[in-house]
Amino acid sequence: MKLTTLKIDGAETAAIAAPHGFVLVDRVNRESGARWRTDAFDLIESGQLNELAAWHRAGGAETLASMDAVPFDRAAYAPLYRRPRKIWGIGFNYAANEEELRQSDPTAEPVGFLKPDTALIGPGDPIRLPASSERTIAEAELAIVIGRTCKNVSEAEAEACVAGFAAVLDMSADDIHQRNPRFLTRAKSFDTFFSFGAELITPDEYPDVLDIEVQARLNGETVHRNVLRNMRFRPWQTVAFHSRVMTLLPGDVIMTGTPGAVVIRAGDAVECSIGGLTPHANPVVPEA
Repeated sequence: MKLTTLKIDGAETAAIAAPHGFVLVDRVNRESGARWRTDAFDLIESGQLNELAAWHRAGGAETLASMDAVPFDRAAYAPLYRRPRKIWGIGFNYAANEEELRQSDPTAEPVGFLKPDTALIGPGDPIRLPASSERTIAEAELAIVIGRTCKNVSEAEAEACVAGFAAVLDMSADDIHQRNPRFLTRAKSFDTFFSFGAELITPDEYPDVLDIEVQARLNGETVHRNVLRNMRFRPWQTVAFHSRVMTLLPGDVIMTGTPGAVVIRAGDAVECSIGGLTPHANPVVPEA
């Protein structure tokens, strides 16, 4: 199932992808007598997303095909939701290929950082380059969205704790970070430096999540690409590791690293493209 958040009459509301467009969850409720939450975060936090996904697998997908939908080309996207409790990122996670992956240190641990939700923007919103930085980079990443409270879970248990995946762009003031590695949090925390895709796709939509490809595109050209199979810390391992550090809560977001960073300048358009999800893009502008 693919869930999205759309802008409808000044509000942001959850919808489900169908072959002919996005069906609002509110319409599903009215036509089926259900009482699903109509906000994506509320669906995840309440545990209803799992119920909705089960309904979708058990015939709901066919039911959606008979309901009115917002056509894909008329969809006005919002961020999936506005206030995740935590936005965690890891770095240096992709090997270039399987050979490099085999040479990775088996005792290594993820390099991590946190971002504030004040950095959050959605599809099409401008990334504003801070006046205090002369070199800003953007990284296209697959994000894991946590679906239920978990602590000290094993890798085998982690998949059941995941609501789904989303496309994100993680920005950094690279020159600030390069001056001193301890400036990482500041370099990553400027307003508009976390672009959160409108769509969440449940893991069961993929025959093998390790085959998911992540692409970074700049001004329409693919500049970096890789598959999850080349990750040093794969999704379920990443969730298990972070659950040993802190309690993970529904709606928490874990960015899983990038195939490569791109330098962005005013006038650019940067995009994260992930198989199964609508490409997620933002324009780049100077700080107002």
